[in-house]
Amino acid sequence: MKLSVIILAAGKGLRMQSKLPKVLHKLAGQTLLARVANKAQQLNGDVYVVYGNGGEEVREAEASLSVAWVKQEQLLGTGHAVLQVLPHIPEDHQVLVLVGDSPLVKVSTLERLLDLTKPDGVGLVTAEVQDPTGLGRILHDQTGKVLGIVEERDANIEQRKIKEINSGIIIVPAKYLKTWLPELKNDNAQGEYYLTDIIELAAKKDIPVRSLLADSPEEVLGINDRIQQAKLERIFQRLYAEELMLKGVTLLDPYRFDARGEVEAEQDVIIDANVILEGKVHLGENSSIGANCYLKNVYLGKNVEIKANSFIEDVVIGDGCVIGPFARIRPDTVLGEDCRVGNFVEIKKSKIGSRSKINHLSYIGDSEIGKEVNIGAGTITCNYDGFNKHKTIIKDGAFIGSDSQLVAPVTIEEGAYIGSGSTISKTAPANKLTVSRARQVTIEGWQKPVKKAD
Repeated sequence: MKLSVIILAAGKGLRMQSKLPKVLHKLAGQTLLARVANKAQQLNGDVYVVYGNGGEEVREAEASLSVAWVKQEQLLGTGHAVLQVLPHIPEDHQVLVLVGDSPLVKVSTLERLLDLTKPDGVGLVTAEVQDPTGLGRILHDQTGKVLGIVEERDANIEQRKIKEINSGIIIVPAKYLKTWLPELKNDNAQGEYYLTDIIELAAKKDIPVRSLLADSPEEVLGINDRIQQAKLERIFQRLYAEELMLKGVTLLDPYRFDARGEVEAEQDVIIDANVILEGKVHLGENSSIGANCYLKNVYLGKNVEIKANSFIEDVVIGDGCVIGPFARIRPDTVLGEDCRVGNFVEIKKSKIGSRSKINHLSYIGDSEIGKEVNIGAGTITCNYDGFNKHKTIIKDGAFIGSDSQLVAPVTIEEGAYIGSGSTISKTAPANKLTVSRARQVTIEGWQKPVKKAD
């Protein structure tokens, strides 16, 4: 089947009460439009996005999408929007129309619709809902044949009682659209050219319309305001949580979990409450993440423990590491196996060798640290001179005493010991104790300061 997919993204989204176009609002960290476009691209057809007059912000924001952009100069309805794309679509294509604000539709549902309407049928996705308020209703005859779709504003009392609603997802051969769309009328409550009216045209021409009931109403829900956006966010997160649990992940509270990207989890991972996973995250077997942690673009090896309240971004963490609590590991950091990074430790753009320990209250930046290094509490690498960043090198087996300052660029050689409270600005030789302290003295006659009166 030759396929073209049209995504309708020209609406202003006034009910969002936002200067940002509706389709650029996000669900689970990704814009509504990107979510729909990514699913459309999995169908192996040409993808077109219709954006509105003044919607250049949408095109600029989503310039990386592999789609063709078509502008709808006047917002005259969904039928008019599709009409703008038709000159670009060959007559022998099936045209699948999606809406840019319904991000939960499953690719499998779209594939079922394509199969149902092969090679050149007319079809639509519908859903059964308890409360159809505000939605278009599907009209059938006594035999169950689809007769058309009526929008709520144009529906009579009996039609408003119908529970089967239009999802906005329709597939129609291009050859029919090129004939039917110019015939559409706008004599309705909104004065628009409804794409849904082509279903009635098909029925009148005795062309069968095949309807596909979505697996659940949640799948076809759209977003028109912030309340609906929040509801769909929680639906998405619940579904994602269930998917992870089926793969062997234990979520101690699935209702307080957020995935805002792609999570790859091996078996027997444990995740506590209020964890946020963003970007691409890999969780190795038997790893655990404590409460209130944030991980973005992180690779965790096996048997890693991330303790509560840790913030980790763009980091690779080797097998057996223990991180936190209250640790911050910043981008471009790599930890070898069995490292220890403790409470209130910040690491940035550094490589830490296996079995090294930074357990308390330290800052390590722009550093290369070897294996089995011990860094005492309160140690900092002074990597910034006010203009440029400089590197600190600490070689295997070195011991850095508490409250030390390593003034980069500087090298601590293998097995070197740095005495507590030292400021080191020159190379510390291997296997020797280096100390940098002023001689302790007591100042006679010193008087304790007195607080001045206001």
